[in-house]
Amino acid sequence: MAKKQVKFMCTAFRDGFQSVIGARVLSKDFLPCVEEAYQAGIRWFEAGGGARFQSCYFYCQEDAFDVMDAFRKAAPEADLQTLSRGVNVVGLESQSSDMIKLHAQMFKKHGMSSIRNFDALNDVNNLKWSGQCIHDAGLNHEVVVTMMGLPPGIDNQGTHTPEFYRDRLRMIMDAGIPFDRVAFKDASGTSTPATVYNTMKLARQLLGDGIHIQFHSHETAGNGVACYLAALRGGADGIDLSLAPMSGGTCQPDIITMWHCLDGDPDFGFDFDINKIKKAEDSFKAAMAKYFLPPEAMSVSPQIIWSPMPGGALTANTQMLRDNNMMDKYDDMIAEMYDCVRLGGFGTSVTPVSQFYAQQAIQNVMFGKFKKFSPGYAKMVLGYFGKTPVPPDPEIVKKAAEFMASSELTKPYSTPTDKTVLELNDADPNKGGAVARKALEDAGLPVTDENIFIAASCKEKGILFLKDPSKAPMGCRFAEESKPAAVSKGGACTVTINGKAYGVELKGDKAVVNGKEIAFTVADGIQKAAPAAAATGNETEVKASVPGSILRVTASVGATVAKGDEILVMDVMKMETPVAAPCDGTIKAINVAQTDKVNTGDVLALIG
Repeated sequence: MAKKQVKFMCTAFRDGFQSVIGARVLSKDFLPCVEEAYQAGIRWFEAGGGARFQSCYFYCQEDAFDVMDAFRKAAPEADLQTLSRGVNVVGLESQSSDMIKLHAQMFKKHGMSSIRNFDALNDVNNLKWSGQCIHDAGLNHEVVVTMMGLPPGIDNQGTHTPEFYRDRLRMIMDAGIPFDRVAFKDASGTSTPATVYNTMKLARQLLGDGIHIQFHSHETAGNGVACYLAALRGGADGIDLSLAPMSGGTCQPDIITMWHCLDGDPDFGFDFDINKIKKAEDSFKAAMAKYFLPPEAMSVSPQIIWSPMPGGALTANTQMLRDNNMMDKYDDMIAEMYDCVRLGGFGTSVTPVSQFYAQQAIQNVMFGKFKKFSPGYAKMVLGYFGKTPVPPDPEIVKKAAEFMASSELTKPYSTPTDKTVLELNDADPNKGGAVARKALEDAGLPVTDENIFIAASCKEKGILFLKDPSKAPMGCRFAEESKPAAVSKGGACTVTINGKAYGVELKGDKAVVNGKEIAFTVADGIQKAAPAAAATGNETEVKASVPGSILRVTASVGATVAKGDEILVMDVMKMETPVAAPCDGTIKAINVAQTDKVNTGDVLALIG
């Protein structure tokens, strides 16, 4: 019998970026590498979607649609695949029907040919409309069953077993969702090889021989290659592989590693020139040398099986922890994920559920176990993201409902619901195309389909980018930033402020900052800037309870507020965190503005 040629998708330029550098990379640095990988014979790329959509606007000062257009030019005949999160499409927040449809149409318009579509809860209701829209847009629909290993010591209650995954696939088929391929996606790399093997066998029996089965995993727990071998021997047709330095560790196994693993195998092999692949990988490594590669992304973490943090979420979260000076909380956050999974209904730890687990874990670390709730986690256990595989712990549901009811801002989400996500979102006056259109009009921005989708999926951050990309945050982390600043004899130095590096050189009465000359003056002593307004004794200080950045200020000086009214909204670990008035009164001062970074205890406002 002839060897079976293994098909593979190269994930280096999407999941690789997300799993190592939090999806924060500039297209000018990697697009030449896409072209070289294409010349080396790779014809299937993951080219966008997932976290790489929002990250373009949040951290890279780039338009994701422009990046997709350029990707298509670099790989003209390749299958370019993006990642979609069912009703969440490419955000953490779920969308209305019209935005889900627009997502598929816009990705088709901008050169994509396939969309991998998953739901973290494996709730088939969240895949019906999204899958139909992908199909109707003329794209290949790769429908997904999400996988993970439950932490040791937890009764699986019939979930996350081969039979559970087979039954979820059968539900997809029975629902009549059109699809072209099936993928099994283990974002945390915590499934066992035995589970993978048996899942592939059951799926193949259900699908027959005519449907392509793809398997996706990560090396995070150290068994990615073993699981890939198990998948192939169980009946999978293809696997996801990456290129160094965006491979191994929290990423997919490397293409070269897997080629070596199958070299001489009697049953499986690859149809490419390994020397051309090596050359493309060498170029990619050189291009990525300018970026800071977090050490936690470059190594296996055997103990992750107790707290299944996906590779893509792990480094995205550590980037945000570093941004907010909270990296010392990392180990505690990972440990807290165990109970967040155990009590939360066994949703698969993949975006957005992995982020809900992480956000709740941070709440537990900062304020005590389930003393406060992240809105995402609370809404999940109360049913607002769909049906969890098993009912969440009743006490957690009760506490979450009480917490959400304690503020007028979250009270609408305080009652458990069994409505579908689309039913809820289509009835929500704060969601949909009309809301996005109004936001664009209010900002004086062009109303195009692309801008409508950016405004709907990225909200204020998207509007901020569209107003002036140069003023959007630059969150890429470069290798030079991790080195101590050193002043040379010539007066040149690198100054890093809030994670952004500035090359500064003094030349007479000019300062050259990142290559741009700026006039300056020097005076003796230190002249302090005007301090933020301070309490006189008659005002109540509104302080930041956690580090973060200001997403929007919703109240103004002189406004009368009641206890519980929203004053501003912070962005904490990609989570919108409203700050409410602690008392009745009049706002005497607002000490912050949009995009400002704040630390715990900073006075945000005064109420008198």
